[in-house]
Amino acid sequence: MTLSIPDFSKTNVVVAGDVMLDQYLFGATSRISPEAPVPVVHVQQTDDRPGGAANVAVNLASLGVKTRLIGAVGDDAAASTLESLLQAQGIDCSFACVNDRPTITKTRVQSRGQQLIRLDQENAAELRDKALVDAVGEAAVGAGAVILSDYGKGALTDVRGMIELCREAGVPVLVDPKGRDFEKYRGATLLTPNQGEFEAVAGHCVGDEELATRGWQMVEELDLTALLVTRSEKGMMLLETGNEPLFLSTQAREVYDVTGAGDTVIATLAGALASGQSLASAAALANIAAGLVVRKIGVATVTPGEIQVALHQRGQGGRGLVSRDELLVFMGEARARNERIVMTNGCFDILHAGHVAYLEEAKSLGDRLIVAVNDDDSVRRLKGESRPINALEDRMLVLAGLAAVDWVVPFSDDTPAALIAAVLPDVLVKGGDYQPDQIAGGKEVLENGGEVRVLSFRDGHSTSRIIDKLSG
Repeated sequence: MTLSIPDFSKTNVVVAGDVMLDQYLFGATSRISPEAPVPVVHVQQTDDRPGGAANVAVNLASLGVKTRLIGAVGDDAAASTLESLLQAQGIDCSFACVNDRPTITKTRVQSRGQQLIRLDQENAAELRDKALVDAVGEAAVGAGAVILSDYGKGALTDVRGMIELCREAGVPVLVDPKGRDFEKYRGATLLTPNQGEFEAVAGHCVGDEELATRGWQMVEELDLTALLVTRSEKGMMLLETGNEPLFLSTQAREVYDVTGAGDTVIATLAGALASGQSLASAAALANIAAGLVVRKIGVATVTPGEIQVALHQRGQGGRGLVSRDELLVFMGEARARNERIVMTNGCFDILHAGHVAYLEEAKSLGDRLIVAVNDDDSVRRLKGESRPINALEDRMLVLAGLAAVDWVVPFSDDTPAALIAAVLPDVLVKGGDYQPDQIAGGKEVLENGGEVRVLSFRDGHSTSRIIDKLSG
């Protein structure tokens, strides 16, 4: 299966479920309390983080997905803190305020790398608030996908009603289930239990064949489109109606912390599906994202750039059209492999044989070639209002198709000096009759120990000549 990173920024996903505030208190311990045989923690640092369904929303926002979060909070300071944290990440919060129950808060006291105690503030009674169901139904209209994140804390009491409204809106609804009553999720597009949660409902499975057999039974009995079972070090199993079972091996190279990995999986799945990816491709991307997030300490997220780097390491996602930030991630990985980085730039309005020869020669100077491309506005400033002939995206796509080119990145300034200074390639290449000290970014590259090379263009080839010929 060939994978690619979708443009998550063009998608919107709704998350509904049990929102929480995770509070961390960090401090030193040096004595036992005289009042009781417990350590005394001198709190030196506090950290507030969105948890539960709110962490799913944060994972979506990290991918660049437009995200709306629906849940219930109390009339308290924790609700204000949680909403502020989420809004800072561009998440649209639609919270029902319930006066007789607190915002779910989990406070962890940690010292010397150990969690000493966890204090939970919650009222997990069923929350029969029609406003939550109506909010999901309203938000589902026009959404790319809906995630129902169930932690068993009451917000999804009427989860079946939410699923029905999503189905009426024609929107895929993905459920992260809780407990042993999966009947309430009937009609969902996809369930994402881990293997322990699945076997608690379906029974213990010996081997992949039995796992798939019991999984198909669940798909049929619950009128699902698909089932994704996450299997820790064994990867994932995807069962999709009409297709053969898909077993995905884990992509984790090191595992430091599995906390929140399920949130990353369902967020990536939903974002990819909403972007038009097939379920199989979305699951494969989610599997890669999970392998990345478990390498991080604590509840964490991944970015499209990190996923793209992982794809590149697998020989997929290849020569990508990348942003500046994504390119810098690639550079860190390439340098860790001791690869020699070559960089050049230009408008590349109409690609011709001269360009191809030039880029092939540039690539021969190192292991990886970056081509920085003027955006449309900067081309107009440099070449006049009649240029460019081809829009930025088209120019970048053509360049990315060349065997010599590894990464194509746009820039909006008149020169790529700032971008070059950020990348600091081993070799900076420019075509023409420039002197090295006249080339934008050349000074910074030389000062960093790199080199600047001037290559000749092939005679008889130019964009201007092509335009003149077409004009008659």
